Amino acid sequence: MKRILLAALASTALMAGSAQAAEVELALSHWVPATHPLQPLGMEPWAKSIEEDSNGRIKITIYPSQQLGAAPDHYDMARDGIVDIAFINPGYQAGRFPIISAAELPFQASNAKGGSRAVAEWYAKYAEKEMGDTYVCMVHFHDPGTIHSKAGPLAVPADLSGKNIRPPNGTMAQMFASLGAANVQVPAPEMRDAIEKGTADMTGSPWGSLFTFSIQDTVKYHLDTPLYATVFAFVMNKAKIDSLEPQDREVIDNHCTPEWSEKMAAGWADAEAAGRQKIIDLGGHTLHKPNEEEMKLWRDAAAPMTDKWKEAAAKTGIDTDAALADLRDTLKKYDSLLEE
Repeated sequence: MKRILLAALASTALMAGSAQAAEVELALSHWVPATHPLQPLGMEPWAKSIEEDSNGRIKITIYPSQQLGAAPDHYDMARDGIVDIAFINPGYQAGRFPIISAAELPFQASNAKGGSRAVAEWYAKYAEKEMGDTYVCMVHFHDPGTIHSKAGPLAVPADLSGKNIRPPNGTMAQMFASLGAANVQVPAPEMRDAIEKGTADMTGSPWGSLFTFSIQDTVKYHLDTPLYATVFAFVMNKAKIDSLEPQDREVIDNHCTPEWSEKMAAGWADAEAAGRQKIIDLGGHTLHKPNEEEMKLWRDAAAPMTDKWKEAAAKTGIDTDAALADLRDTLKKYDSLLEE
């Protein structure tokens, strides 16, 4: 009887040890505030779904606000295993990821919901070539953004000449420079500091982020047109994901899809879009909607960015014409291509 009891206890201890060993703790690092819509409306539901689908085996702890590292460093943090999952803006390292920057081209994406599903589906064909030292889980947009300024006028491309502007990504930095502006390269969490200290006169941003980063009372002039959309990604440490048990790897793979990319972006997209009306309701702001002639000026100013993208992306060996056509076809498929 004693032997049976000891064997049962040993078996129970072994099972408990196995269960404990099977639990996976993942650290997700990002660089926006914990109150940013992306965390409560995107990251937290995603992490909860992973925990539920793994029967509690996988738990994700979220570290916001650059707690574990600076915004531009997040790709390398995931690659090197400093964190397990990182939220990145590829444009914060201009030129490093030329293929995905096709998604940043101005006047291209009309919305972040279908657009996020589209860009995730499209980039899956190229991720291994460009971000192959990580596991690319999701790719998505924010709601289309525009330019916001402390002083006017802000109506035509010439109004950027001689100004200091914070670009949202590398592609827009090239466009702003071509218009005679000086780029102030800081990530979104440092946008307020740059604007309030006078380092930057203008910034590229979606509408809701003016409130998220508390510059809604500083920038009073706004170009009222969807000028650009920045592309983001969630990347994971490859060794960590490859080490998972098959059942846990399946859960992660099932949460790294174009459908989940859209879910991740949806709540944030709605919050950003609502920011435009909030600006109007504040009063004291000037929103300029370009007329047909002014829109032509903006589109003409943006046009060279496509050739610049092709020149950079061609160095990776891809067929740039085919890749760009595929991106736009996929955006159209999901009703997210901005038509002229």
